[in-house]
Amino acid sequence: MIISPSVYSMHYENFKEEIDILNKYVEWIHFDVMDGHFVPNLTFGPMILQAFRRSSDRFMDVHLMVDDPEYFAMKFGQAGADGITFHYEVFNNIPNCENLIDKIHSLYMKAGISIKPGTPVEAIFPLLNKVDICLLMSVEPGFGGQAFMEESLERARKIAEYKKEHGLDFILEIDGGVNDLNAHRILEAGVEALVAGSFVFEGDMVRNIEKLRRCE
Repeated sequence: MIISPSVYSMHYENFKEEIDILNKYVEWIHFDVMDGHFVPNLTFGPMILQAFRRSSDRFMDVHLMVDDPEYFAMKFGQAGADGITFHYEVFNNIPNCENLIDKIHSLYMKAGISIKPGTPVEAIFPLLNKVDICLLMSVEPGFGGQAFMEESLERARKIAEYKKEHGLDFILEIDGGVNDLNAHRILEAGVEALVAGSFVFEGDMVRNIEKLRRCE
């Protein structure tokens, strides 16, 4: 299991303390990049990731919720991202998605595809042999602290089954409402990487991360 805390929920006044915990207890650090257009919220640019890169050797897991993922992929790649995941819904077109996946790979980064809760998982099946990460949204993207959508479990199972049937090796990741009460069922559905923001950062971070670990 990979735990990828979303720094959207981080307490930046406690940056040194919290980044030290992330460096010690988790594998990935998740960046929710929003442009105020693809989703209504606005977060941060590549300079924030640069600051994390100077303080951490964790896998920098960038999730682009933007109208122009190619532009942002290049900028965050230059800033030190290890993986770039973008939304299928930006293009709704397999060849355009394939082109961007190839460009991300050309920058020596992992490439991922993400889908919103309303998009049929079958829409991205033709891309799963090209990506390194498949990010399933279990809430509507754009805001933290939302409740997990239970129907996401069946969606995860479908992707996991497709992966197994076709012998693929991408990492199935889920983002939205993940906590210690649902993590066990999420992992049973075939998910391998958990994005958790509010749950990790509210309260005792180490204890919260350990609660997720016990669900494995």
